[in-house]
Amino acid sequence: MDMQPQPVRRASRAAMPLPDQVALLLQGGGALGSYQAGVYERLAALGITIDWVAGISIGAVNAALIAGNPPERRVERLRAFWDQVSEGLLNGWLPDNDHIREASHIASAAAVAMGGVPGFFRPHLWPSFWSAPGSAEATSLYDTTPLRDTLNALIDWDLLNDGPVRLSVGAVNVRNGNFAYFDTHEKHGKRLDARHIMASGALPPGLPAVEIDGDYYWDGGLVSNTPLAHVIDHRSGDLLAFQVDLFPAEGPLPQQLSDVYNRAKDIQYSSRTRQVTDTYLRLQRYREAMGKVLDKLPPEMADDPDVQSARAMADCGSANIVHLIYRTREWEGGARDFEFSRATMQDHWEQGKSAIDGVMHKGDLIARNILSGRSAAFDLDAPDHLKEKPV
Repeated sequence: MDMQPQPVRRASRAAMPLPDQVALLLQGGGALGSYQAGVYERLAALGITIDWVAGISIGAVNAALIAGNPPERRVERLRAFWDQVSEGLLNGWLPDNDHIREASHIASAAAVAMGGVPGFFRPHLWPSFWSAPGSAEATSLYDTTPLRDTLNALIDWDLLNDGPVRLSVGAVNVRNGNFAYFDTHEKHGKRLDARHIMASGALPPGLPAVEIDGDYYWDGGLVSNTPLAHVIDHRSGDLLAFQVDLFPAEGPLPQQLSDVYNRAKDIQYSSRTRQVTDTYLRLQRYREAMGKVLDKLPPEMADDPDVQSARAMADCGSANIVHLIYRTREWEGGARDFEFSRATMQDHWEQGKSAIDGVMHKGDLIARNILSGRSAAFDLDAPDHLKEKPV
């Protein structure tokens, strides 16, 4: 398809041109979400402006903190949230020893299970069997009122709804099982608030369903833990997307029972991100082939309704997708998504920053695609190795 590349912007401090739309896509993953905060901090430091943030579960929380604050306060607000949720555990210095880190990791996760997380969730006052059927107390283990208060304190909801950054968060309707997106560009007169963010992260049976306009919603990760398909389907023009995955789809064969639990969680919540990407790339290839055929039609057919419809499908713009995948530490197990200690949070955060540095080390590959109007997916396997999967 002989499409002219769309105008590009240039990041002020990054050697990378930017298309008209730059998206940050954030998976669910509980305590692992501070990795996403590190990714955003480094992108902001490099001057890469995000136009669209889409998230599931903890990704929805981070996305709302970004969209609901002015650029100069976003990292500060992300840091305030992650400092708050990690302040309730032992946060002293730990030696660089996998056995000691693993013991601390398990102890911290157990403390969360028993006492909850400051500013996020806490155990219900009464056990479920003493509570009214259908109530939050009867259908979940924890109370998420602290999260509502935290979000209201850290987010400007008017800016989130009316500001320049588009926000999309996914949740699942409990009654009919349908996946739903709450999107600031598709509000239909309704404004997003703390309920929509909490609904995206209401993972049962730990957290209660959230009621919105008579319907009840659970964590979007029950159906899909990545917002990639939503962004691909609703984009306009050329797109650069940073897809931040907290659960790797690929991993070693389990050697013991704890490894089985850990690996099963990875497979369940990785949401087959690469499969979605591969499907998109195939569709993009078909669209480009369609465009080449349309270009061969005689000019008098240009106004034919069927030709115009086909042209609209073909002229969808390019998309370059950069995968940033959290790499599990040796001392982390299946409880890593609810281990909120300060030391672990900071480790995740720094990994996120390093992941972006790895991308920028090979940013010339992405830049060539953006300038040429091509589409591709890039997988970051290690800081010095970036693989391109072109159309």
